[in-house]
Amino acid sequence: MTRLAPLEPPYEPKVEDTLRRLMGAVEAEPLNLFRTIAHHDVLLERFRQIGSSLLSFGRLPADEREIVIHRTTALCGADYEWGVHATVFADAAGIDAEALWRGEVDGLDARQRTVVALCDELHATGTVSDELWAQLRAGWPDDQLVELVCLAGFYHLVSYASNAFAVDPEEWAAQPPA
Repeated sequence: MTRLAPLEPPYEPKVEDTLRRLMGAVEAEPLNLFRTIAHHDVLLERFRQIGSSLLSFGRLPADEREIVIHRTTALCGADYEWGVHATVFADAAGIDAEALWRGEVDGLDARQRTVVALCDELHATGTVSDELWAQLRAGWPDDQLVELVCLAGFYHLVSYASNAFAVDPEEWAAQPPA
């Protein structure tokens, strides 16, 4: 059961505008997570800015972006956010969302396995070992290194929010494998 109910319409104009921009061209009810964060209108706008920057204007290839998001949300047990991304982004990015939930990397190439290792290390230790950093440094330019770490951090925030508020899943979203 949700701990903090999502806002319901009618929304205050500032919140309405931010929710509309969060949803973009999609003509649908704003996501439960967005409507929950909307209790704090200033944070909602900042959440929108960072989230849309990472999803729409990021410099990582889509598969690497979604690997970070899927693996991070899986490690955090964030069924809500994993399910949204598994439904909306996984196929287009060419990733196996369920394998990432389970931590299976056999079907990934070396570069993708390095991205999973980054997520696993950041989650477990809050940092990156020298050995893994050397692999990352050899394969990614500086701007993408920044994005990889910030993306994992942002989706920890998203996971914490969706889990702590017990946000109800979207009716259309996938459920993680058992």
